[in-house]
Amino acid sequence: MSYTFSSWRTVDLIVAAVLAVASGVIFVAWNALYVPLSLALSGLTPGFVALLDGVWLIGGLLVALVVRRPGAALLGEMIASSVSAIIGNQWGFTVLIFGFAQGMAMELGFRLIRRNKVDFFLVAAAGAFGGVVQGTLEYFYFYAGTGVEFATIYIASATASGAILGAGLSVLLVSALTKTGILATFGR
Repeated sequence: MSYTFSSWRTVDLIVAAVLAVASGVIFVAWNALYVPLSLALSGLTPGFVALLDGVWLIGGLLVALVVRRPGAALLGEMIASSVSAIIGNQWGFTVLIFGFAQGMAMELGFRLIRRNKVDFFLVAAAGAFGGVVQGTLEYFYFYAGTGVEFATIYIASATASGAILGAGLSVLLVSALTKTGILATFGR
C-alpha cells in the first residue's frame, strides 16, 4: 500500500491531527484505567484482558471515519500512539511499533471490505483487523511462551474488542461530533 497526502485538503490534515491528538490523550487516560480493569479480567480467564484492547484502536478508526481517505487510519493511529508515548505510558515508545502495525492493519481492513457505504460493519471489520494484529503483537511481545490456549483466547479477545469496543466507541464519537455540526465540512 502506498499513501500520498497530495489529494488531502488542508482541513483533512488539520482535523485528522486534532482527532488523533485527542485520541492519544484518551489512550493515556485508558492506560491508567487498564491496570485495575485488567486485574479483574485476568481473574476470569487468562487472555480475556485483551477485551480491553479496542480502545487503543480509536485513533485510526475515528480519523478514518471522519476523513475517509486512504492513509487516514495509519496517520491517526501513528499520531495517537506518538502522543501516548510522549505524555508517558507503561510500555514506552514500543507503542509506536504497535501503532504503525495497527494502523496498517486497519487500512487493509478498510480496503479489503470495499463497500460504497461506510457503516458499522465496515468499521468493525477494520477494527477486527487492527485487533488481530494488536493481539498477535502483544502476545509475542508480552506473553510468549504462555501456550496455545492462552494465545488463542488472547488474540480472539483482542479481535473482538477491536470489532466491538474500538469500532463502537469510534462510531459513537463520530455520531456525537456530527450532532455538534463540527463535521459539516465532511458532509456529516
